[in-house]
Amino acid sequence: MSEIVQVSLRGTRKEFFLNSRNLWLRLRDKVIVQAEHGEAIGTVFLKDPALIELKRPGNVTREVIRKAEEEDLDQDDHNRIREQDALSYCRERVEFRELTMDLSDVEMSFNGHRITFYFSAEHRVDFRELVKDLASHLHARIELRQIGVRDQARRMDGCGPCGRAFCCSTWLRDFHPVTLKMAREQQLALNPGKISGACGRLMCCLAYELSQYRDSAERLPPVGAVLRTGQGSMTVLRAEVYQEAVWIRDDEGGEHRIALADLPPGPYHKCGDCNCGKKSKAGGSGAAPGNGEGEHHDEAPREDFLPEVKPTDEMQ
Repeated sequence: MSEIVQVSLRGTRKEFFLNSRNLWLRLRDKVIVQAEHGEAIGTVFLKDPALIELKRPGNVTREVIRKAEEEDLDQDDHNRIREQDALSYCRERVEFRELTMDLSDVEMSFNGHRITFYFSAEHRVDFRELVKDLASHLHARIELRQIGVRDQARRMDGCGPCGRAFCCSTWLRDFHPVTLKMAREQQLALNPGKISGACGRLMCCLAYELSQYRDSAERLPPVGAVLRTGQGSMTVLRAEVYQEAVWIRDDEGGEHRIALADLPPGPYHKCGDCNCGKKSKAGGSGAAPGNGEGEHHDEAPREDFLPEVKPTDEMQ
């Protein structure tokens, strides 16, 4: 089986290719590969078989044609100069025709016969006259692609608020839905400046630790649950999901912060959530009986629940 290598192409794209010609390749070598429209130049990014297998390349059909020579590098430099001229001219024509579109990038095929312009727009844009202007001036096949703001950020690249390069331009393959509900579950401030990325959309990293937050939230008692302790009944006021702790209020109005490790064992029920009218099996003999709808299935009190509380005679 032929060796598979990962090659970095234009626009932060990374694709897999077959080294069926058994070329001696090293990391950061410039190579000519088979692209969607003819040939393309790229850089060898990864060739370790074990790491390639972890990335699951799937069915790879395109090949590495050859290692880039001096003529290929000169051609690539010439294409970069033409790209800058094409982008400047395209922006002039967009302004002249008063089109509501934001040009983000331009990419020229290796042979120079095709030029692709990438832009973003809020609405559909009629760019037929613009294509005629570009084709007559650049003498190449023109293609305009409308992309979303996230794809635009991926192509432009940059640094996020964490100080590292964008996830979308380095390792993230696909964009997954990110909602405000994810931010609420992590108890983040719903400030657009804090939870939005450079693209103006919610940051993709809001979904990275969501499962851990949900797991912690499931183990904590819900707000409004009543817990029985040596000091009497305590009502849960709020939860700190990240710190895995809750704030409770006693009968006298005092508030206490209790860690999850010091809480009575679950499961916990909020008033009105349970209408079975039975004793909680998990609570043991110390559980409060449920006599009807809306009764609390509180758990057996623990002596170490509140450090300052001494166990009562009933608890002993």
